[in-house]
Amino acid sequence: MFEVRNLTAAYGQSEVLHGIDLSVGDGEIVALVGRNGMGKSTLMKSMIGVMPSRSGQIVIDGLDVTAMPSHKRVANGLAYVPQGRQIFGTMTVKENIETGRVVTGRSDIPNEIYDLFPVLKDFERRRGGNLSGGQQQQLAIARALASEPKVLLLDEPTEGIQPSVIKDIARLLRDIRDIRNLCIVVCEQLLSFVLDVADRILVMENGRIVHADTRQNVNEAAISRFLAV
Repeated sequence: MFEVRNLTAAYGQSEVLHGIDLSVGDGEIVALVGRNGMGKSTLMKSMIGVMPSRSGQIVIDGLDVTAMPSHKRVANGLAYVPQGRQIFGTMTVKENIETGRVVTGRSDIPNEIYDLFPVLKDFERRRGGNLSGGQQQQLAIARALASEPKVLLLDEPTEGIQPSVIKDIARLLRDIRDIRNLCIVVCEQLLSFVLDVADRILVMENGRIVHADTRQNVNEAAISRFLAV
């Protein structure tokens, strides 16, 4: 469903992604882990088109979207929940979700969204900026799902979230995967969250994928060594 082929990206003359290869199947959750500065967020921005790639391909369900701007990638099935959530603080919950519907040409919010996020239904007239961190993260995910994606990208979804809420976010992502059969790619540093949610775990270091495990055969000690400061 989703493929990244030999992707490179650079800031000026400094190459920061060195030939990334990644494939994600229908209904699969893949986690990218690594220390700060290893290229995880750059990869996310390159996949959604916020940062242009230098070479390589990004393919969604057989369609090469590499040359497309971000909004065209969204229209073709790629959704992105950025680091820090970036919801619209002065807009209501309902209005935030409706912005995700624009690319579909519809304004109605599917019942499924509120079934997944009942707290957002309760607070649909509340301003996004008045929600807790966990509620804002749910809103950011709901807004992304409103575009009816095939692939969901999430950059550091546990950042600034209370530990008690992190398990709820993990359960929510599994529910979304099961209900919609989405590909989900999560960029994350919190290993406990990754082990709770991912089917496969890929470790990034210095702009390359240097280690891979399935959840069933995960080597926690090996992954922890890559995450150690």
